Amino acid sequence: MEVEVPNMNGDVENGRTENIDRVEALDSNDNEQLTSISETEGRIYRKAKRRLKKSPSKEFADGANINGVFSVPSNQKNLRRSRTGNRGLPKKGGAGGKGTWGKPGEVYEEDDTECQDVNDPNYDSETQGDYTVKTVTPKLHGQDLLDVLEPIVKEFFEHGDTKEVLSCLKGLNIHEDSRHHMPAVALTMALEGKADHKEMTSVLLSDLRGQKLLTEEELSYAFDHLLNSLRDLSLDTPDAPLLVGQFIARAIADDCLPPKFLQQFQASVDCDFSNRKALARAELLLNMKHGISRLDNIWGVSGGTRPVKLLSKKMIMLLKEYLSSKDSLEAIHCIQELAVPHFHHELVYEATVIVLESGNKGSAQLMAKLLKTLLDSAIITTYQLNTGFERAFDALPDLVLDVPYAYQLMEQFAEMCVQEKIMTPEFRNKVPARGRKRFVSEGDGGRVKEY
Repeated sequence: MEVEVPNMNGDVENGRTENIDRVEALDSNDNEQLTSISETEGRIYRKAKRRLKKSPSKEFADGANINGVFSVPSNQKNLRRSRTGNRGLPKKGGAGGKGTWGKPGEVYEEDDTECQDVNDPNYDSETQGDYTVKTVTPKLHGQDLLDVLEPIVKEFFEHGDTKEVLSCLKGLNIHEDSRHHMPAVALTMALEGKADHKEMTSVLLSDLRGQKLLTEEELSYAFDHLLNSLRDLSLDTPDAPLLVGQFIARAIADDCLPPKFLQQFQASVDCDFSNRKALARAELLLNMKHGISRLDNIWGVSGGTRPVKLLSKKMIMLLKEYLSSKDSLEAIHCIQELAVPHFHHELVYEATVIVLESGNKGSAQLMAKLLKTLLDSAIITTYQLNTGFERAFDALPDLVLDVPYAYQLMEQFAEMCVQEKIMTPEFRNKVPARGRKRFVSEGDGGRVKEY
């Protein structure tokens, strides 16, 4: 058998495949086959085998498996890419490796074999055993409670509905030691409010006691806190001692406080001048004849609870006083004290009637300026202004009986209002014309009486 050996360049030119097969055959045959080959051929085969392992040919440039050994080209030894054909996908579909969360979409069911023994070191009270999840609302106290109560009281002064306040307070988790802040906040804010605010506060305290949201001890503690703060409250409200005394007397009359509250406070506290003044006021109101029954109207009747005739008389008085004093600021102050913003159209109506009855051009000019000031100050709205004028237009047929020149005076006053920009020209055209003709006498030939 002819065998060609490698040349000087170390390449196998002919019979390369046969040499490799022959070398593999030498590796697989036993010693008897080796002895059958001559010593020279065996040496040549072993040398060719070493050559092929050390420097493979160009056919094996991408790597070849030579006699069970995988050979890699020298220019690709330092590459970091996989040599096994792996595309870089995560192992086990993302469920393998350190710090992995498992396959996407995989749901782990709860293991029922967890330890249930509380004495087991592996027992976790938060995740094992029987437990109940409850919603816990933190208890309000201190400044957090005050921040919640103040908006409730302000809204109560707007609508006056005690049921709404009671429902809001029932939904609050108030600390037991801070429940006295509920009446204390309402009383403190009522001191700076109007008479109707004080009346609503007294009604609110009575409803709180009636609905068992406030105990007698908690209300007594609230008044104790209010009496001890009179020195500071008097800085903003000089009449605070008298007002607090009236609140105490009204609370006793409504069975919210025991009658012995005055004696207990005087005996337990070193009263200063403000405290003595408040307690003396409350004692005087309670000891007067029929005092308990009279305390129901201790704050008077104010706002929309007053009769319509009384409000109309007060408006007529302040308008006439304005014509005599010409002080618009005082008139505005009196209008705001009435606290009837929904009834301001009556003010416009009465002002128009006064102008028609006076028949004076100066009075008409002053009244037009007052209405202009009220409109610019947003005390009277345009709707209320127009409503008052329309009421005056409808009353002209009756006014003309007492004021014969009512139609002409109404036209002149409307022209002044247009100049003051409190009436539009379109609205001025709504001024009614004279409805019927009056004759001088039967024998005047039908001549209409002129003014």
